[in-house]
Amino acid sequence: MLVGPRACGKTTTAVRHAATVLALDTEQGSGALRADPDVALRNRAEPVLIDEWQELPSVMGAAKRAVDSERRPGRFIITGSARSNTDQRLWPGTGRVVILAMYPLTVAEILRRPLDAFIDRVVAGETLHGDDTTPDLADYLGLALRGGFPEPALALGETGARLWLATYADQVALRDARAHGHMFDSAHLRRYLEAVAINSAGTPQHRTIYEAAGIDRRTAQAYEQLLSDLVVVDHLPAWSTNRLKRLSRAPKRYLIDSGLMAGILDLGLEDVLSDGALIGAMVDTFVVAQLRAEAPVARTRYRLSHLRDQNGRREVDVIVELPRRRLVGIEIKAAAGVGRSDARHLTWLRDSMGESFVAGVVFHTGRDTFELEDRIVATPISAIWATSDGPPPGT
Repeated sequence: MLVGPRACGKTTTAVRHAATVLALDTEQGSGALRADPDVALRNRAEPVLIDEWQELPSVMGAAKRAVDSERRPGRFIITGSARSNTDQRLWPGTGRVVILAMYPLTVAEILRRPLDAFIDRVVAGETLHGDDTTPDLADYLGLALRGGFPEPALALGETGARLWLATYADQVALRDARAHGHMFDSAHLRRYLEAVAINSAGTPQHRTIYEAAGIDRRTAQAYEQLLSDLVVVDHLPAWSTNRLKRLSRAPKRYLIDSGLMAGILDLGLEDVLSDGALIGAMVDTFVVAQLRAEAPVARTRYRLSHLRDQNGRREVDVIVELPRRRLVGIEIKAAAGVGRSDARHLTWLRDSMGESFVAGVVFHTGRDTFELEDRIVATPISAIWATSDGPPPGT
């Protein structure tokens, strides 16, 4: 099962691997399944793509029965633009379906680079370096504003991409909410989405967001759940450990794509460059989108969180949680020049965690990679998609 935001490329990808396609968002594709789903799934050329399963949730029961009667892997490919119901205790896919998250394209994919996940390279101890194109801040912001949704990233010009991304946000408020059974006020939902976007990569109190949208707490909770189910909004949970006390438990909210953030807020390059807070939020959202998208397919299993103590004195933008309680700390700086002071929280984390601390990375918008402290390096953001040079000598 591929689960991800609408229009991120799930169906395009899955069709390449399917012998039969059943599109449940069309009458032709769903008609037979509505009448008798068990019969409709029999005697089909396999793999069978069941596209947009959430349009007819009962199809999962038929898929379960089909798998139980003939247990061969790879019989069905299932796609969906919502991740609700997949975590319910009695969901029929448990033990039968492997769920793979799919996100908008990374820069590496847009450039058609081979898969070489950044965290894999960090854990392997490879020497990091920036991409040969040596982008500067304006270049990075240009990439962030375009985002990773295939249509605006690959097929549209600047004006068309900006319109596509703004329209995407409108469709979430007008169409997708109702398609998932919610009769929300579209204007209030759009304002809530704008409030989330302006606070992307931040840890504001939820009250700050819903008061900005002019709604109450209960309505905001429903909006938040919907946007999470639609994979429009994501959260980095707060990282915790017994070794450190008084850590904040508040998650960081993110728009799933920096281009979508720009579309919701109607931002162009000059708008972002004129606002230091927007620059930081846009770059942070962009970098986290790259790391999030690589996680499902990296050799190293990892998940992302963040660290912030309760008084806000110490903060690490991203904690990469590795197996065996190891971690990588990442700071994201929208600046070309960084120094040891920019790594002070990573230094504190390294000293606190000892051998569990694998590496620290300070991303910046300059050109060079250099060591800041033991196990802590500064490197360009473009190191995420730069071609690997392999491990250092002797490793």
